[in-house]
Amino acid sequence: MGKNENIEMITGDPKKAINKLSLPIIASMFLIFANSIIDSIWVAGLGAEPLAALGYTTPLFMIIVGFGNGLGAGGNSLISRYIGAEDKASANNAAIHNLILSVIVSVIISIIFVILMEPMFNMMGASSVINYAMDYGFIIFSCSFALLMPPIVGGAFRAEGDIKRATVPIAVAAIINMILDPLFIYTFGMGIQGAAWATVLGPLISLGVMFYWIFVKKDTYLSYNRKDFHNDLIMYKDILVVGIPASLEQLVLSVLTIFVNYMLTIVSGPVSVAVYTAGWRIINVGMLPAIGIGTAAISVAGVAFGAKKYENLRVTARYAVKVALIASIIVCIILNVFANQIAFIFSYSENSAQLEPLIASFLQIMCLFILYVPFGASAGNVFQGVGKGTISFILTAFREFILVLIFAYLLGFTFNMGEFGIYCGMLLGGGIGSLICYACIELYINKLIRGRDNAV
Repeated sequence: MGKNENIEMITGDPKKAINKLSLPIIASMFLIFANSIIDSIWVAGLGAEPLAALGYTTPLFMIIVGFGNGLGAGGNSLISRYIGAEDKASANNAAIHNLILSVIVSVIISIIFVILMEPMFNMMGASSVINYAMDYGFIIFSCSFALLMPPIVGGAFRAEGDIKRATVPIAVAAIINMILDPLFIYTFGMGIQGAAWATVLGPLISLGVMFYWIFVKKDTYLSYNRKDFHNDLIMYKDILVVGIPASLEQLVLSVLTIFVNYMLTIVSGPVSVAVYTAGWRIINVGMLPAIGIGTAAISVAGVAFGAKKYENLRVTARYAVKVALIASIIVCIILNVFANQIAFIFSYSENSAQLEPLIASFLQIMCLFILYVPFGASAGNVFQGVGKGTISFILTAFREFILVLIFAYLLGFTFNMGEFGIYCGMLLGGGIGSLICYACIELYINKLIRGRDNAV
């Protein structure tokens, strides 16, 4: 296939490939998460109403980002399978299909969100800050392509093992946003519209850099020339079969948060919701190593599956869990030991000082949740890598919608354990669900190996 260094890496030892791919992914994820917090801090300086408007826009913004990441996983899966099968012509064709699909989806989502923006805001209860929400939302949703396309194009880069080009532009976009926020919001006096322009300009610049590599410099392993393109509806379908379920997984997690907030409101009131909101942000940061390693496993699993090297697929799943679990244990210990210091970040003012011990207790309990993530994340991403995105989505939905909610309800309400019971139920349901996910990927790989051996 005219392999370069990146292809040699991605098609070689799965352990080395995961090690090399995962660190940049984790770093870029951390920058993106930090950027969202800093964005809120700058907007908070404009007052409570602009900050509230940002809060109403955030769930819709995350749906767009989720679609980008999901479709990126779909393209990554398909392209890496062709690379594993040493079919470069089909890999090139799949990469072009991936790019075309990103444009089509961007246009559709932009039109839908711009048209339905005001009704959605009113339905969410944003009528009191509708003008701020519209000012911010119109810019964001009109420029959806800038948010959607970088992670989708990055999925193709990850498939060919070019992790720097997949992650550096996205990380730089987050840094650009951090720099532009105070300039646009305050120096240029653009207010909340300045925050929106800062949010879209960073990804727009990163997309421009990606296009420069692809269409001007033309030094990527995958080729995007017209002669490499042969329209194939099945390729669009294969990308969407993984991409749509992967996108919906983020929606599942968002809906779970809504249900948990509702249960906490009933048993303990708004203070417990504030504790959960603040503490869960920290837990999300703690999950990043496991999620980053799982994301790296998509490419490695896809290549192994395409090459029919099912033993490498097994190594990928087990090694991803092992490395992610080690990282998660370290994070869990840090959160437990420094719970009070971390809690102070969200309780430094006089009005919120009473939250510090509550958030610290939450972190010491829920940091255990991080220990389960490696099993579910690695299994789900390996399923995505082999093109079984629907299975990954079903397992995620079963874990979060059935097990987590049922156990949280049982311990919180049926056994009258209140707020503590809800947290314990989340731990119990998440733990059982994650182990079931991992058992499923092991069974699936064993089935592949047995089927191949029986056919020989």
